[in-house]
Amino acid sequence: MVMNTLDAVTLQKLFLAGAKRIEAKKEYINELNVFPVPDGDTGTNMSLTIMAAAREVSAIENPTIPVLAKAISSGSLRGARGNSGVILSQLFRGFTKEIQEHDAITVEIMASAFQKAVETAYKAVMKPKEGTILTVARGGAEKAAELVGKTDDLVAFAEEVIAHMDTVLAQTPEMLPVLKEAGVVDSGGQGLLEVLKGAFDAMLGKEVDIRIETKKALGKTEEINSTEPVDIKFGYCTEFIIMLEKEYTMQTENEFKSYLESLGDSIVVVSDDDIVKVHVHTNDPGLAIQKALTYGSLTSMKIDNMREEHNEKLIKEAEKVKAATVEKKKDEPMKDVGFISVSIGEGVNEIFKGLGVDYLIEGGQTMNPSTEDMLNAIEQVNAKTIFILPNNKNIILAAQQAKDLTEDKEIIVIPTKTIPQGITAVINFVYDKTPEENAQRMIEEMERVKSGQVTYAVRDTTIDGKEIHQGDIMGIGDTAILTVGTAINSTTVDLVKCLVDDESELISLYYGQEVSEEDANVVADAIMEQYPDVDVEVHSGGQPIYYYVLSVE
Repeated sequence: MVMNTLDAVTLQKLFLAGAKRIEAKKEYINELNVFPVPDGDTGTNMSLTIMAAAREVSAIENPTIPVLAKAISSGSLRGARGNSGVILSQLFRGFTKEIQEHDAITVEIMASAFQKAVETAYKAVMKPKEGTILTVARGGAEKAAELVGKTDDLVAFAEEVIAHMDTVLAQTPEMLPVLKEAGVVDSGGQGLLEVLKGAFDAMLGKEVDIRIETKKALGKTEEINSTEPVDIKFGYCTEFIIMLEKEYTMQTENEFKSYLESLGDSIVVVSDDDIVKVHVHTNDPGLAIQKALTYGSLTSMKIDNMREEHNEKLIKEAEKVKAATVEKKKDEPMKDVGFISVSIGEGVNEIFKGLGVDYLIEGGQTMNPSTEDMLNAIEQVNAKTIFILPNNKNIILAAQQAKDLTEDKEIIVIPTKTIPQGITAVINFVYDKTPEENAQRMIEEMERVKSGQVTYAVRDTTIDGKEIHQGDIMGIGDTAILTVGTAINSTTVDLVKCLVDDESELISLYYGQEVSEEDANVVADAIMEQYPDVDVEVHSGGQPIYYYVLSVE
């Protein structure tokens, strides 16, 4: 098969095929992540990013390359989640800039687009690291440039480029010791290759499913049709599929159902070979998800707030009110400064609200907010200058991307990597200083904070010289896993020991959904016994997944 030019109809098909492939492979990519934490992983973030663009691309009935380029770029930029998703969106941004002026794509144009993609992505990352998706992308661009003048066949071109990128991906463990220690290749690079391999399958004429659904669901077991407000006992319709990785017997299923019954109602658990479909109405979706993760990995997750969505008419009325509110805010004088913060639980929400944060974005580690989420928040805050606190290293790039896409307000992203850093940053804001002075002050103060998180391991691995088994309790510092144990309390105390030094004055504990206040006080007492000269504060964080978030200052 020979293909000398690529038209818009074919490009649309190739892009959708690439999107569908990474969506299908996202759990495999997630498993390549070095840190065995139950978070919003690389495969999930890359899949959600490209699917945001795929929905726009799929809706184009009579495609042209300029129209496709705009849809791919804008859809992925606004839908980008996590560092891997943002980098993928920047690769698409550079690629589409190069092709948007053409009616058809040749080998030469494709090679130039690959180069532009890599240049754009490298510029978007403040400190590019080799052995990552960037390295794999650059390898592809270099091979593409080498092939210009040697072949006019896009099929032969694509085959050689992908083969070379596979070789580069296999070398990533030699570039990043942490990958070699864990025995994996870079997950972002693998994700990029899955996109290209999906597109290549379509180029070869293989039968691929390119249908894009606007909403993926298992199907609700009940609908609420009342036009009047209703009292819903359990507010979140939670659905997901478990990809089984352990033995799953009838006794296991009955135990799982009993656990779900303790959380809510409207429970449906249907097992089929190596998957289990789950539906439950609950007030604590995080607990259902955590339990499910003990049986295997999850896919097709969907959580709907039924209290907000119980009636279409009420939703439309709410949208009208929202639109009127936005219009009203536009008419009101803009205040000088506003704050947006990513938050992870009811207790943490209340702390940020008490500190004067204008808008909270629910998300954090379990589901990284998208650039679109950031842009929506910016629209809601009626201020000339807005400080954004990402509070997670995997959200900083999305916040920065939202800043770059905002023209009518001054956006300052404070690169907070943890909730404690975010709290410290906003505490140290001083209203009579300039935004620039405040940004410097907030960054300096947040860098004095040592943060820690306590959670469980979702898979076996070796990292930071520690052998970790699924179900172990891990104490994670700012850059590494510091402690591993089998008990929450002792692991938390051990983590604090790793963070405290002679200059430490305050230890703050934020306990999560699965920890009682009594247990948190037991941990606090053990810490105070170890460090009688250091103040220890206990706060209800209410965060899922993480038993404790803590800081040492």
